[in-house]
Amino acid sequence: MGMRIAGMLDDAPLLAMDFSDRAMGRPGFLHGGAIAGMMEIAAIMALHAHLGEEDARMRIKPVNISVEYLRGGVTVETFARGEVIRAGRRIANVRAEAWQSDRDKPLASCWMNFLIKPKS
Repeated sequence: MGMRIAGMLDDAPLLAMDFSDRAMGRPGFLHGGAIAGMMEIAAIMALHAHLGEEDARMRIKPVNISVEYLRGGVTVETFARGEVIRAGRRIANVRAEAWQSDRDKPLASCWMNFLIKPKS
């Protein structure tokens, strides 16, 4: 889908994605699955960044995701960022948001829970 890391925002990677026909839903709008996929990747990247050096020894597995769609995405660049709310010994709770021109007007947000366990 052409996602890239556009930098860091509050110690978490900021993802950016240009609009393309591959991510189009109905004409002129971004597909909801593209938005959800972008937020999922942003959440995973935020958790990797949060774990730091410990990350190389850990395996993370998504347990569930809950997406709230707030408005339609149009044919402009889209951004997403995840935030680790809590990371315990075995479970991590991460929130992610996607927006376009105004971060205060998100397209969607999601909660993800991850199982964290040592690699065997």
